[in-house]
Amino acid sequence: MFRLLGLLGGLALATDLGAGAPLEESLKRCVVATRLARALGSAELDTGDVAYTSLLQHLGCSAYSHETAAVWGDDVGFVRLAFLTDFADQRDVWRTFAGGLADSTGWSRPRVMATAMTRGRRGSVEGPAATCEIARDASRWLGLPESVQLSLAHALTSWDGKGYPTTSGEEIPLTTRVMHVATLAVMFALHAGPEEAVAQVRKRAGTALDPTLAEVFDDHAAELIGDLDEIDAYEAALACEPDPVRLVAPEQVESIARTFGNLADLKSPWLQGHSAAVADLAATAVQHLGLTDAVDTVRCAGHLHDLGRLAISSRIWDKPGPLSASEREQAQLHPYHSERVLARVPALAEVAVLAGQHHERSDGTGYHRGVTAAQLSLPSRVLATADAFRNLVEDRPYRAGFSPEEAGKRLRTEVRTGRLDGDAVAAVLASAGQGSGVRRTRPADLTARQVEVLRLVARGLSNRQVADRLVISTRTAEHHVQDVYTKIGVSTRAGAALFAMEHGLLDEPG
Repeated sequence: MFRLLGLLGGLALATDLGAGAPLEESLKRCVVATRLARALGSAELDTGDVAYTSLLQHLGCSAYSHETAAVWGDDVGFVRLAFLTDFADQRDVWRTFAGGLADSTGWSRPRVMATAMTRGRRGSVEGPAATCEIARDASRWLGLPESVQLSLAHALTSWDGKGYPTTSGEEIPLTTRVMHVATLAVMFALHAGPEEAVAQVRKRAGTALDPTLAEVFDDHAAELIGDLDEIDAYEAALACEPDPVRLVAPEQVESIARTFGNLADLKSPWLQGHSAAVADLAATAVQHLGLTDAVDTVRCAGHLHDLGRLAISSRIWDKPGPLSASEREQAQLHPYHSERVLARVPALAEVAVLAGQHHERSDGTGYHRGVTAAQLSLPSRVLATADAFRNLVEDRPYRAGFSPEEAGKRLRTEVRTGRLDGDAVAAVLASAGQGSGVRRTRPADLTARQVEVLRLVARGLSNRQVADRLVISTRTAEHHVQDVYTKIGVSTRAGAALFAMEHGLLDEPG
């Protein structure tokens, strides 16, 4: 058995990357939030709920990445600036938000503000809705209780009612309100020091923050945040969870890994379903090679190999043309980020190695380390091959996907040039050709047409584009989309995409 908080404590580092935060901010937020909860001494608070909610605050960080990058160029930087800005203070909006975006985009501050009021206005409504919906749904897939799901669904609320959803004051779950104070305190303590953290909590009391909780924080600030630079954040977070700690069986780890892989795939409509497909293909290929003991590890690594994509702007993953040298360098760092996150969890040490090597090649021409075949295990070569095959057959913004036959030819050429392992390629291609021929039951009583609509919505098509693709009227398409949303219990494109990935609907025949 594994401790669930230990597993999520490491994986949550990926959400730090996706939110533009320093690595381990989520762990330190968890520590400070549970300390604050104990200082408050409220019988209404479940300290365990506080720990999980604060740890996973940014679980929905990839929900609106694609749309944000289309407007601002860098979704990761945008999210960080949004958290740092006090939107109740117009001077801070001009200085922090407009100034930060001006620096990252090369625009003037007036142009930034004009864009925020025009193209960005839609995102100010849809973005928080998608983020909270994904955080709620993903926490459910992770097996967390409804109390945590509810708290995460209110992660972007504000005490004064100006956040999302539009609730305010004590109607906001107390767990969420504690997290809000801890979020601001930890963010500014790491960004500008403890004194600035205290100043920001005082400043935002009564607007963004519950004033009572802000006062409790003020009274105990030294003991709450005074040692953040000294603690082992991972061990401190584990120590915060009250007994009985939540445990997860080894067989449940795959489900958790799948959820985080799907969250990484939300970075771009072009990537959705990739991680789960790689996981299934690589695991089948390893089984085909007789490496039975490695199947679970390889499957888990397949789900998690692209976690590092969260650290890179969706603009790069969505780009329809060749990457610049700088963009290519950023993209090639994603295996490094994956490995760095996964290595924080002792139980995932082997998974971390495989994930970090999924773009290495036998002749040393891969990345991010450029190692050769002698340093690559057979399971590692299989995972790299499965990833390469799926990248070839999937559509990308710069080309349509290749047929499985053409993908096979290209992989065999890679064997002849010494880049890929022959046994790994043979096993992956054999596994890719294996189909059960069994038609799976559709979830939520979806019809074949509704599955079709769901796939198109998940890929980011508008209602009009869905109508054009299916040769139906826009009004009919709108009805189909709303019926799908109602059946699966979501209200955003990101929610629909996550549902489709969780149920394996993106590649299945309708």
